[in-house]
Amino acid sequence: MPKEYTKEDLWKLYKLLPKELREVILSAETASSIRSVCAKNEINEKKIPSIAELVGEVLLGILPPDDFQGALEKDLDLEEKTAKKVALEIFRFIFYPVKTSLEKLYKTEVKPPAKPSTSSPATGPLKEVFSKELSQERKPEGTERDLYREPIE
Repeated sequence: MPKEYTKEDLWKLYKLLPKELREVILSAETASSIRSVCAKNEINEKKIPSIAELVGEVLLGILPPDDFQGALEKDLDLEEKTAKKVALEIFRFIFYPVKTSLEKLYKTEVKPPAKPSTSSPATGPLKEVFSKELSQERKPEGTERDLYREPIE
């Protein structure tokens, strides 16, 4: 945050916000989401208030959502991969439900950060290969003889 804001400045910004964003800022659910995202990503508990502050800055219109991940990396010294995961989950649980209000506030489209790349066999280009193989293995019902049934006479 390039400029330091006083409590009075923050309250003025808060009062200008749409009702939906004001509710999210003071919501216990928001605090709970931040805490669970941090726990899931093994973030040191001492950093949770700073992450909550960054979330508040986004909701107040101070920090653009596109800069949220960068702020996590720069201000909190999080690794890029961890910051990306945290930013993605914060976007999903906190920013996405109020996406239209944020877009009006920032006068731009709000997009989640790109998903972190993972190489698992069921995702990416291999997913298509596996799904084709599975669909070829399946045969229509009734075309094979059922070995477990006894013939009826």
